[in-house]
Amino acid sequence: MISSHKNKIAVVSMMRNDSFFVTKWLSYYSQQFGANNLFLILDGHDQPYPVGYEKINVIRLPHISLSRAKGDRNRARLISCFAKSLFHRYEVVIAHDIDEILVVDPNLNMSLGQYLQIPVRCSSKSALGLDVGQHLELESEIDTNTPFLAQRRFAHVSARYTKPVVAHKPLRWGSGFHRVKGKNFRIDKNLFLFHFGMVDFKRSKDKIGDTSLQKAGWQGHLDRRLQLFEFITSAKPINGDDFFAKARTRQSIFRPIYAINKPGKLKENPIVKIPERFMHIV
Repeated sequence: MISSHKNKIAVVSMMRNDSFFVTKWLSYYSQQFGANNLFLILDGHDQPYPVGYEKINVIRLPHISLSRAKGDRNRARLISCFAKSLFHRYEVVIAHDIDEILVVDPNLNMSLGQYLQIPVRCSSKSALGLDVGQHLELESEIDTNTPFLAQRRFAHVSARYTKPVVAHKPLRWGSGFHRVKGKNFRIDKNLFLFHFGMVDFKRSKDKIGDTSLQKAGWQGHLDRRLQLFEFITSAKPINGDDFFAKARTRQSIFRPIYAINKPGKLKENPIVKIPERFMHIV
């Protein structure tokens, strides 16, 4: 169901060399807000136009070869500036990476658009980050024709993906959308950010072999990210609903000294079983 507030909320992301996650991003947010309120930035004139979504707003920019860290900072600055301009037309702007999806708790029986239109005083909202991965002993290769969360039942509750992805006012995101510069954060009790970058083991392994990513300095990052499959497969998962409130509280209180406007890491690498009510949403 498309939200009745569809013309007040914009969604922005940027992509390069992706035909996997962008389809999920387009399908989900088109249903939530209408395709004409989606803004997809294509990083490079060599990037193909997404087929079947002619009503979305597409912006093509020249590609600049940057290292992973510099690329993250460049993307955050670019989208921050673009989002600022969107506030001349919209009341709320959602911005995050193409392999992430923002979800409101189904227990509320509200659309995401309805929930985000509830008046708030804060300039941004953070969603609790759930890093979804494949259980190598229980789960098969991902089927793109079936909802991801009907095939993946486990996630790492991760401060890295607890991001302030909802902007109610113009702001400046830091690298990777992990923080808002000069601002505190507020983890919303009803919002979840599902990160699907490691949703499939085979796809993740193939990505490590991408020479263009290796040259850009992604090798170490991707090697570390593969640990998610080990965490999930070897863990004794806890019930998500029993842990979500604790995770929000701990991430809000125990912050890194070097960046107090970022949520604190949960040292035990908690793996949760995703509640069944999310199964058919994404």
